Amino acid sequence: MQGSANLNLMIKAARKAGRALVKDFREVENLQVSSKGPGDFVSKADREAERIIKEELRGARPSYGWLGEETGEAAGEDPTRRWIVDPLDGTTNFLHGLPHWAVSIALEHKGEIVAGVVFDAAKDELYYAEKGLGAFVNESRLRVSGRRNMIEAIFATGVPFGGKSTLPATLQDLARLMPVCAGVRRFGSAALDLAYVAAGRYDGYWERGIQPWDMAAGLILVKEAGGFVGPVREGRDILESGAVIAGNAELFDPLCKILRQPA
Repeated sequence: MQGSANLNLMIKAARKAGRALVKDFREVENLQVSSKGPGDFVSKADREAERIIKEELRGARPSYGWLGEETGEAAGEDPTRRWIVDPLDGTTNFLHGLPHWAVSIALEHKGEIVAGVVFDAAKDELYYAEKGLGAFVNESRLRVSGRRNMIEAIFATGVPFGGKSTLPATLQDLARLMPVCAGVRRFGSAALDLAYVAAGRYDGYWERGIQPWDMAAGLILVKEAGGFVGPVREGRDILESGAVIAGNAELFDPLCKILRQPA
């Protein structure tokens, strides 16, 4: 795929940060780690990856705004565009030596995600998409799965940890969904969960209480691969509400019907 200058810039930044993270991942036991809160860790590697990405993106596009997990939000001279970045989605996996984490970079234009990159550096899988141009992993086109029956479908979610307020609702979701599907997976990276929906590995995904940088790039991957995304509560903005449902064309509506039931 011949991408735009912005997409190529995003890919370059993701690969550069990914290479640095892989190097640290090989020496994970030596990482300097500090706690940001219960079950939520930040590492030296995490901060360095965001520094690399910010240097690449803002160096090339200084007028764009910025929203990053580690460095927060900064307005740009161009109010219509901003980068949304998670330098290491799946930090807990990373710190435990589990090779399931990713760099996530999205570009937002006038409130819409128009390009996204999710780089699974440990497996060397680069997912990317641009509005209207399709979604890809490395050089292969992505398509959501074609499954039509809930009982054959596998879904993914994130189960809250450390007493988060969304735990009761998520347990209720699981109680309603698990009896009617083939299984639910909890792998610990929202960005990769959405990438896997785009790739047809999962038939759908939902999660409550996540941040814009966790899902921004993944949303366009799913849409450009032929899937659907929406808020858990109808009428809400996905990024602002922090709650998302994604799925293939056949199962999105049945999944929404289950997850949107009143408590």
